[in-house]
Amino acid sequence: MIRVLVADDQALLRGSFRLLVETSPGMEVVGEAATGAEAVELAASERPDVVLMDIRMPEMDGIEATRRVTAALPATRILILTTFDLDEYVYAALRAGASGFLLKDTPPPRLLEAIQVVASGDALLAPSVTRRLVAEFARRPPSAPAARGLEGLTGREREVLTLIARGLSNAELAGHLTLSPATIKTHIGRLLAKLHARDRAQLVIAAYETGLVTTRPR
Repeated sequence: MIRVLVADDQALLRGSFRLLVETSPGMEVVGEAATGAEAVELAASERPDVVLMDIRMPEMDGIEATRRVTAALPATRILILTTFDLDEYVYAALRAGASGFLLKDTPPPRLLEAIQVVASGDALLAPSVTRRLVAEFARRPPSAPAARGLEGLTGREREVLTLIARGLSNAELAGHLTLSPATIKTHIGRLLAKLHARDRAQLVIAAYETGLVTTRPR
């Protein structure tokens, strides 16, 4: 059973999300939060598998709430829901630990699928979102490499990480590197473990913040 917490300041939307989730086999809503602060408190007490997190809420926004929930509950996944264009939020939310984004007008089947994806430990990071993340890094001034280095990675793992940061899917990775899908999954699993990353989204950030990938061709 996937346990879901719904965080949105609009009661009508919370009710709609609750109805959708609770009528889906294998899912249940364990709480509703109207503010970011309530989301953090409920997450701590209910320990949901997935939080549907609105961006703009009173008292504490969804970015800060995401940061606090993921810091306290590493196993809880955050799925950002927004009515706004994602560009200004992608970097901040992913950096805070979000595992994916969806617009609030996403068709119900897609929303339920997204909950299942992030609950399984994967990131809902489409190529379009990766491109926005890359664009955000391009706008930012160069910074020193992150303390978390890549010294423990093999040459092949660095290659896989580079391609992930460029937005390639697992199928595209397998074709590009002439490897089986199972081998690609093994490499990604090792990258997650070695870089202490939550999911694919965090791998993309690690690739850019350590300088392995830049926004300009080398």
